[in-house]
Amino acid sequence: MRDTIFALASARGRAGVSVLRVSGPKAWAACRALCGDVPTPRRAALRNILWLGELIDQALVIAFAEKASFTGEQSVEFQLHGSQAVLSAVLSALGSLEGLRMAEAGEFTRRALENGQLDLAQVEGLADLIDAETEAQRKHAMTLMAGKLRALAERWRLDLVRAAALLEATIDFVDEDVPIDVAPEVLGLVSGVVVDLKAEVAGFGAAERLRDGFEVALVGRPNAGKSTLLNALAGRDAAITSTVAGTTRDVIEVRMAIRGLPVTILDTAGLRETDDEIERIGIERTVARATAADLRVFLLDETAGIPLLAERRGDLRVQGKADVVAGGSGLAVSGKTGDGLAELVDAIGAVLEMRCAGAATINRSRHLDAVSRTICALETALDEVGVGSERVELAAESMRQAIRALDGLIGHVDVEDLLAEIFSSFCIGK
Repeated sequence: MRDTIFALASARGRAGVSVLRVSGPKAWAACRALCGDVPTPRRAALRNILWLGELIDQALVIAFAEKASFTGEQSVEFQLHGSQAVLSAVLSALGSLEGLRMAEAGEFTRRALENGQLDLAQVEGLADLIDAETEAQRKHAMTLMAGKLRALAERWRLDLVRAAALLEATIDFVDEDVPIDVAPEVLGLVSGVVVDLKAEVAGFGAAERLRDGFEVALVGRPNAGKSTLLNALAGRDAAITSTVAGTTRDVIEVRMAIRGLPVTILDTAGLRETDDEIERIGIERTVARATAADLRVFLLDETAGIPLLAERRGDLRVQGKADVVAGGSGLAVSGKTGDGLAELVDAIGAVLEMRCAGAATINRSRHLDAVSRTICALETALDEVGVGSERVELAAESMRQAIRALDGLIGHVDVEDLLAEIFSSFCIGK
């Protein structure tokens, strides 16, 4: 019999309420041992938590039947008063029951996956949701957790199974009542899936940045006001400011949300030619980090241009120290007075929002690998079908490889799916 596991499901530390979860074949037995009975499933009930004749706490208790819980197993959740003493006593009581043990990291979610309550993409969506810092991250995580990727993959799978069934039928059942020329339908089905998958690949970069966060580098000459601007954006003294040029020697990072997007603002060393070895190292790091950044804000001063770093399309040019330097017709900002700060944040947000507009559903390297392998196999299948009927077996094998590649996203397709499609579509075996 599988172990019954238990663990604190809410954050550690003092709280008004803490949630303790128990899952496994002895979950309800554990509930009876502590509460005397098991409440009606999925209905919260107030119960005294007793152990060895002593009252530990009064708690709301919710029981879940097998296949109707997060893990798919018998489960119980105890909503306890969140003191360390209460939690310690209840955990100790559960640990003394036969067949119960503390859960390992992620074990509840792993059981949900193994019991078919979640697919792998939903598990990843749950992890993203827990880690979400911004509204955009929350929304994207919820699409995964709600099964959007699974729905897409299942739709693609249906088309690929249909196409594979057509090819298999021409190989194995040539004397039966099957279409003679299946190539047009196969090409249409496969081409449609390839278009969808390539759109996912094209939007992967934006989706990945949405999950991990964008980097925006403030770049400019020494003493252009970058550190003062960073402090103003952060709302605190994150960087040392000084009238002495070259104060910033290393990249300083501040994490923030702009229009619901996760953004790391980078304060960088001033760009100039220098003989100071330490400053030169800082400038080299600035150039490397700014080159890799998603967006650069070129903070201009009264001098012409910024050395050592070429501008890219989409970069922002901003007049710095707007409180003392007369600006032109473009955007001007002062970290000291706050003038133009809201406009700068809005401009950064607009650029990053535009880059997120085509974000894919896939957002992990594992997803990209599975989709890329599927595309490769499908393009091979298309080539083989285009050659003619003499290559149909090779085309069918490529289709099988494509379906197996999609398995990496959500689940499993085997030969029974192909047979079911063949028999239902072509009345084979009548």
